[in-house]
Amino acid sequence: MQKTDYTVIGGGLVGMASAYGLALLGHKVAVVDEGDTAFRAARGNFGLLWVQGKGHGMGAYAQWTQAAVGLWPRLAALLLADTGIDVQLRQPGGFQLCLSEAELADEARVLQAIQAAQDADYPFQVLDNRELRKRLPGIGPQVVGACYSPLDGHVNPLKLLHALHAACKQRNVTLLNGARVDDIRQGAGGFEIRAGSLRVSSERLVLAAGLGNRALGAMLGHEVPLQPSRGQILVTERIKPFLHYPTTYVRQTDEGTVQLGDSAERVGFDDRTSVAVMSQIAARAVACFPQLAQVRLVRAWGSLRVLSPDGAPIYEELASAPGCFVVSCHSGVTLAAAHALSLAPWIAGTKALPEVSSFSLQRFTSMNEVVNAH
Repeated sequence: MQKTDYTVIGGGLVGMASAYGLALLGHKVAVVDEGDTAFRAARGNFGLLWVQGKGHGMGAYAQWTQAAVGLWPRLAALLLADTGIDVQLRQPGGFQLCLSEAELADEARVLQAIQAAQDADYPFQVLDNRELRKRLPGIGPQVVGACYSPLDGHVNPLKLLHALHAACKQRNVTLLNGARVDDIRQGAGGFEIRAGSLRVSSERLVLAAGLGNRALGAMLGHEVPLQPSRGQILVTERIKPFLHYPTTYVRQTDEGTVQLGDSAERVGFDDRTSVAVMSQIAARAVACFPQLAQVRLVRAWGSLRVLSPDGAPIYEELASAPGCFVVSCHSGVTLAAAHALSLAPWIAGTKALPEVSSFSLQRFTSMNEVVNAH
């Protein structure tokens, strides 16, 4: 029987950021991770730190996202100091490229609505093709314009996951890999997690297993309404640096490869690639940056993102299981710094976060009541 202060279930970006934050506070932490057989959202992460459009219709999410990207320099510095790994944080701003006037108008309306609802500064610009070309010289003529936010940025997501694992080891977090949780039992002294022959006992528990949180929540009598959304990503060979800003469709990594993506499919738990979607992704990328037409693709994969009914995160201490916290979100990279540096202290009880109430499971009960009433 392993005994610890906190057990985090899930070794992806959300779980490891949470575990790292708890370890920074001096707590004894264990991470129970299913391993590479799990549906890892981190596999398909584009690496964006993205503020644009987040929180449309939910001001608390817009504010939480903006606060998260503000914390990112501190997280990157901590990881570098603990591990020597540079996660390649860059925050030059980012572009939402639009291939039609209607799309550009829709994007602008969303950002204007979010800006109008904010108390804090929410800067952005709407650029036509001529203005955009001054900043992105290689842009294609089919791109009618873009929305630009100086708040956006990107990191290398694989280096980030590696750094979080290495930093957790440096902070004496116990990593229990290849363990699929079969049962969770709550007693007077906390929680007992059973995963095959493995037993872990802890005072507090964090459910951060992505889509697996649905089954884990059910073990404790709570519904955690999460659904998969498949995203596919293509990666090119290394080429000379040409793109110094992240965009939602195309971004060049610090290693010179170019990632192409931004697809979304409701196909259940199928994380395979499909030729039709890959063709659409490639065609859109070439429309945005014609020089990519002759570049070779070297990898492609699909992965399942984690979506709540309204797209916003879920953070809650379960009413039926005090001491157990659900942490689920779609934006594991964007919110990583907030999870490590704000949410972990809230879980530990050392920091008040009144805004977290906006992300409780109760909001879905209220939504269902409204739907049923009508």
